[in-house]
Amino acid sequence: MTTPSPPPPILARYRGRVLSAQDVEFIGELIAAHPEANRRRLSALLCEAWDWRQRNGCLRDMVCRGLMLHLHRQGLIRLPDKVKSPPNPLLRRPTPPALEAADLFAQRPVHCSLRELGPLRIEQVRRRPEEGLVAGLLARHHYLGYTRPVGEHLKYLVWAAGQPIATLIFGSAPRHLAPRDRFIGWSPEARRRNLYLIAINTRYLILPWVNVPHLASHLLGCMGRRLSADWECLYGHPIHYLETFTDPRRFAGTCYRAANWVTLGLTTGRGKNAQSRQPNRPLKMVWGYALTPRFRQLLCGGSHETKA
Repeated sequence: MTTPSPPPPILARYRGRVLSAQDVEFIGELIAAHPEANRRRLSALLCEAWDWRQRNGCLRDMVCRGLMLHLHRQGLIRLPDKVKSPPNPLLRRPTPPALEAADLFAQRPVHCSLRELGPLRIEQVRRRPEEGLVAGLLARHHYLGYTRPVGEHLKYLVWAAGQPIATLIFGSAPRHLAPRDRFIGWSPEARRRNLYLIAINTRYLILPWVNVPHLASHLLGCMGRRLSADWECLYGHPIHYLETFTDPRRFAGTCYRAANWVTLGLTTGRGKNAQSRQPNRPLKMVWGYALTPRFRQLLCGGSHETKA
């Protein structure tokens, strides 16, 4: 009987991709074979060689550049010198302006029951002019301020009685979240393959002059019924599970509990960029909400289904 050869040793990891010594050697040979190519061109060549693409078919150029830079800094490959360093707008982005509209709305307090509030208009404003209003309201009134989301995300503005009363942002889920991963029960391979089918509620703001009992949980219920369809409309795939964090020092998570979200446990307090295994930030409570009873089957399976 032939003894199977052991798998090649892992030399590096980056953004969920595992690289063996053969992979790193291939990258070095690619660089040597194209001495005239700059870093951007080498990244595109490597993506094409590996057929490394996003779900929309585009090359994963930015992630690949980060991978090659990581290997370069580790001394595993030698990249050509930078041709230029263009300014990074994400590092120099201005804080959203304090909107005059917000000051006008602040003069009109809303204090009534949910029934008396009347019909709500929930608008998905991603890639629309109203994105600026969402950014401004969060920058002015949310205790965490506003940070421009990266990756897939949707932004919502809620209107009632002729004025905005709330805003929500949902974005791509973090790669590693132990309470969620234990609750779902998926393998590391399934998590890497299907993580894009989960979204995280990164911001939720009921404007401070709005005092309507049960409004927060009612809006969460509304979002649970429409988010997956909105996501599929913009990004071509559904969402099967939602998650969020709350700071137990500030919030009891009452509106999430009332909307049937469940607590999954506390974070480790290390964050995604921790350089050690020691907590370096407050622990957060992790909440989850299934958009379909079949979420485990869909998230742990080999390929997703567009209709749950």
